[in-house]
Amino acid sequence: MQYYLNGFRGGDPDLDDAVPGRREYGGFAPLPDKVDVLIAGCGPAGLCLAAQLSRFPEIDVMIVERKPGPMEKGQADGVNTRTMEMFQAFGFGEKVKRESYWVNQTTFWTPDPQNTGHIRRAGRVQDVADDSSEMPHTLINQARIHELFLDVMRKSPRRLEPDYGWSVVDVTVDETTEDHPVTVTLENTGVNAGATRIVRANYVVGCDGARSNVRKAIGGTLHGDAAHQAWGVMDILANTDFPDIRQKCVVASATEGNVLILPREGGYLFRMYVELDKLNPDERVSSRNLTSEHMIAAANRIMRPYTIDVKEVVWWSVYEIGHRMTDRFDDVPEDRKAHRTPRVFTAGDACHTHSPKAGQGMNVSMQDTFNLGWKLAHVFQGRADASLLHSYSAERWLEAKRLVDTDHKWARIMSAPPGESELDGSDMPRVQKQFIENLEFTGGLAVHYMPSALIGADTHQALAQGQVIGRRFHSAPVVRVADAMQMQLGHVAEADGRWRIYAFAGEDPSAIHRLAEWLGSDAASPLVRYTRSDEDIDGLIDLRAVFQQTFDQLAYEEMPALLKPAKGRYGLQDHEKVFCVDHKGAGDIFDMRGIDRARGCMVVVRPDQYVAHVLPLAGVAELAAFFDGFLRAPAR
Repeated sequence: MQYYLNGFRGGDPDLDDAVPGRREYGGFAPLPDKVDVLIAGCGPAGLCLAAQLSRFPEIDVMIVERKPGPMEKGQADGVNTRTMEMFQAFGFGEKVKRESYWVNQTTFWTPDPQNTGHIRRAGRVQDVADDSSEMPHTLINQARIHELFLDVMRKSPRRLEPDYGWSVVDVTVDETTEDHPVTVTLENTGVNAGATRIVRANYVVGCDGARSNVRKAIGGTLHGDAAHQAWGVMDILANTDFPDIRQKCVVASATEGNVLILPREGGYLFRMYVELDKLNPDERVSSRNLTSEHMIAAANRIMRPYTIDVKEVVWWSVYEIGHRMTDRFDDVPEDRKAHRTPRVFTAGDACHTHSPKAGQGMNVSMQDTFNLGWKLAHVFQGRADASLLHSYSAERWLEAKRLVDTDHKWARIMSAPPGESELDGSDMPRVQKQFIENLEFTGGLAVHYMPSALIGADTHQALAQGQVIGRRFHSAPVVRVADAMQMQLGHVAEADGRWRIYAFAGEDPSAIHRLAEWLGSDAASPLVRYTRSDEDIDGLIDLRAVFQQTFDQLAYEEMPALLKPAKGRYGLQDHEKVFCVDHKGAGDIFDMRGIDRARGCMVVVRPDQYVAHVLPLAGVAELAAFFDGFLRAPAR
């Protein structure tokens, strides 16, 4: 973490300098008439977007929530490894690691062949495969995640706060103007219930759940099916003689259904997903009047010979499994894409719903808006044309489709009767085999964006076989040369809308020098062409170099100027851009990520941490052409 760039200031280094003229919040403060971006919903998707956009003081953001205040408990709790990598970029990954439960093993319990009325342990699986990520799979209260995003917002230059007690009831777009063309009708749900206000926005993002009014306003409809199966979920404090209660468990009984156990943070709390009743095709789960007592009784039947003595039910809910998604994630019909750019977007449950048992809902929702946020920032900053925003629906719809299809299969296996649990003579339960096959998916690591203006061709993929173009940048250990600091290379990336170029040195050390000289001075360089005159040289594209030698074999004083740039109002030198292989046995990044030692390479990484391109160190023309494909030069 770097600070004091523009002068010493004591106190919390995460607290940004406040911008003048920012909006005041409070019970009697009026709502604005116009905003740049209006976000509907303070769930994970909405707060992730608000937190990211709050980093840009020039963007006026408003986020509304129909509830009277922030969430306190319940709902989602699983944070996969990909989302933990994203949390690191927001600055609170380590805090979540400290407070959360880490899912290390998953155990599988099936009917005991000697006594089918009882269950027995059938197998164990390591939950996060070795070197799939430097971050753990964690479980933590969703409300805590909300609080961490809210903290980022409060410390931002605009001191952003949600407007609670307001719900979006209608959205209309005026295609004849560019000046705040989206009209949003808000309805008060608090002390002045029923009162309405009009706010005009340049963009609206609906993160307002499966019954989204934003989606309905742009003609979106959820399509899909339901499994007609009722499930209950409860967070409980309880005693039990079940031996694996502090491990993630998938439990299948012979006749009473299935249970999923998820230990929670704090050492005592745990969550249970309990299979309940089958529903008729035309029946809703609410008609069964199921309660937490029904769940506790069903759990005790399923887990015989073990028992659960519940002391407190912290939170509970009953739901039915559905798998649905919309045809598109913005307001532009397919036949109008060539004529206009999106003004209204949907994210999270507003455009895709699925079962909670794969632990993907909250994670994929946040990844939706992490994809959208930097693109909106690029457009507002004049760095890219508004046509860039078409890529949000194009990229995230395909990933949501993958999620829904995979979760559809997983949910039905989870509910399958034990008689269907063995595969082709194998003793491994079907659910365990499917779990192993899904590890990359459940870790959030299966996302693979297809070639586009933002994702390059795989012509030079062999130069970095472990950094797959279109997939997330896979971090690995390095040592920072200036201070011999052991760290993860991926952790230099922040959720700040900047691109990264990681230049890996080959056998010829002068190649890095030639690249840095070209990037810093040539008229065709994207740093020269697209960095504004009022910002530091790394304000948009951040170059980092990784060498094959250990730190004590490198002459830092001989590093190119671009790797030691002068920044900020004092022109202070940045000493944190040069790295080398780890010398204490944590791993060699060149070997771990398949970097060509002889030739080296450039790995270009998007602001949302996905690999956009792999190029030779001398491939400056291809690098320039890539950025020229979507960036706009600032006015000089």
